[in-house]
Amino acid sequence: MWLFFYTTKLIIMPSFDIASKVDVQTLDNAINVVKKEITNRFDFRDSHVVIELNKKEFSILLEADSDMKLQQIIDVLISRSMKQGIDGNAFDFSKDAYPSGKVVKKNVSVKNGLKQDDAKKIVKAIKESGLKVQPAIMDNIIRVTAKKIDDLQAVIALCNNGNFGVPLQYENMKS
Repeated sequence: MWLFFYTTKLIIMPSFDIASKVDVQTLDNAINVVKKEITNRFDFRDSHVVIELNKKEFSILLEADSDMKLQQIIDVLISRSMKQGIDGNAFDFSKDAYPSGKVVKKNVSVKNGLKQDDAKKIVKAIKESGLKVQPAIMDNIIRVTAKKIDDLQAVIALCNNGNFGVPLQYENMKS
């Protein structure tokens, strides 16, 4: 009796994922650092300042006595967040500040996950680059596959140089 075994070689192409995420704990640490710095600053002594993080909605509520102080809080928020490893593009400052009694309030949303429009822009830029890769949108990530790792590294360089307005992370590199 003869037994034959067929072995199929599974060809795995190199791939990686492009994502846009903000770690909640890192964001919370950055907010705590901002609160500590603002309370220790001389120009904010005896001033009304509120900095609150809503972890469920990924938003930050900022309150200050004046527009100028609110802008200073935003500057500190961006600089301290970048030191914690959060990209400055992760914050959406598009909503205007609004007065509420004697204070000025501003809701800052934190971008978490790739929106469909942003993902389409990135995929379009990758396809227009002429690289031999296959980008595919999967929920809130983009999976990029290629025959050579060098092509994937070229895509990472392209995404780093392109200004897409969202912070990008590259995950799950498989070769």
